[in-house]
Amino acid sequence: MIQQIENWTGDFVGLVWGIPLVVLLVGSGLFFTFYFGFPQLKFFKHAWDVAFGKYDKPEDKGEISHFQALCAALSATVGLGNIAGVAVAISLGGPGAVFWLWVAGFIGMCTKFTEVTLALNYRDISDKGTVHGGPMFVIKNALSKNFYPVAWFYAFFVILSSFGAGNMFQANQMAAVIQTSAGIPEWASGLAFCFGAYLILIGGIKRIGQVTEKMVPAMVGLYLFGAIWILVARFTEIPNMFVQIFSGAFAGTAAVGGFAGAAFKDVIVMGIRRATFSNEAGMGSSAMAHSAAKSTPIQEGIVALLEPFIDTIVVCTITAIALLLTGAWSMEGVQAGSEMTAYAFESVMGPAGRWIVTATVTLFAFSTLISWSYYGEQGVTFIFGEKWLPVYRYVFVGFIFVGAVAKLTIVLNLSDAVYGLLALPNIMACYILLPKVKQQLVEYSEKLRTGQIRRTS
Repeated sequence: MIQQIENWTGDFVGLVWGIPLVVLLVGSGLFFTFYFGFPQLKFFKHAWDVAFGKYDKPEDKGEISHFQALCAALSATVGLGNIAGVAVAISLGGPGAVFWLWVAGFIGMCTKFTEVTLALNYRDISDKGTVHGGPMFVIKNALSKNFYPVAWFYAFFVILSSFGAGNMFQANQMAAVIQTSAGIPEWASGLAFCFGAYLILIGGIKRIGQVTEKMVPAMVGLYLFGAIWILVARFTEIPNMFVQIFSGAFAGTAAVGGFAGAAFKDVIVMGIRRATFSNEAGMGSSAMAHSAAKSTPIQEGIVALLEPFIDTIVVCTITAIALLLTGAWSMEGVQAGSEMTAYAFESVMGPAGRWIVTATVTLFAFSTLISWSYYGEQGVTFIFGEKWLPVYRYVFVGFIFVGAVAKLTIVLNLSDAVYGLLALPNIMACYILLPKVKQQLVEYSEKLRTGQIRRTS
């Protein structure tokens, strides 16, 4: 009976994350890109300046800085999908999947810009200065009362996703990789994760921002170091790698080694699906972290467009480089996932390579976990009120241990499915409110051009 339920919930996940959802996310991002005139190109350099505080104003409302908000959001998106997910995508779609991963990442930059701009426009700020935001608050504060049930369901799905994909799955994978690499029992790792997460979560978004602004650059830097090592060691293979990526992107990929081959459609689907699942563009989740920033709506939206660039075009590409230059993607007997990535690093760097992947898997997963706890808090606040936040935090920490020691396939399948459903109310709100974002972007661009908006440092 349990096996049958697992099969049903697995089919449900496949149904939700099928072609229609992928088309909705990518199609919307493409439409937003043309509608706003390619802001991911026009404001790319400006986004970095804003993120590093060069346009900060003391009077801006919020709880954390631009950079802290960016790191908090990145800590949720840069996760196991960047290591294990990319390996799965390439093992099923071939090298050409990387090209479509880049395309989806570029398009997703504009989706992030849109949803984050709206989140800051319609966030709630209490008398104490505490900020709550996200698509559910956008729907509640910007649309008619008829849409309130949609906002409620979004908040409810966020809570469910925070316990599953944002908590138990991350804890399970962290504990498993540490047990494999270091022999530490999963229950011991689970207790350590619980303790570490609790110390961070009780401090709210301010402490999450303080931790992630140090953790995100460190973990991405460590992973980038490994990629550079592989690039140098396999320098002569780089031209062939790009030939594989671009030729496979438009013609599919023939069978190579342990790789069974992939049709053109499979190449596109695997690349785009992995990118959208990894950078969360269209889900509206990271808009909750950005809502706490001391910023204006358009400025924070511009900062947010950096997320898919870092998550997908930088970090996911690191994994792709390792897999393609070492040939690990087509090796027989190597399981697709984080093990395949670890094998790629180890084949060039020796045991140190495997430890780099082990460390980054742990850091990526833990950072995702603590940021998703904050997203769950926003859902709890929307439905039940702030008084229930301490209860939520205790339950969330408890589920970390459960996830580390148990295999709850049914729960995780349902969580993955409702996570995908987050896109529907979020994208709906974005389309309805696009004119407001366009008006603000035009006004901001003009003020920037005429010098009314100037650097403060």
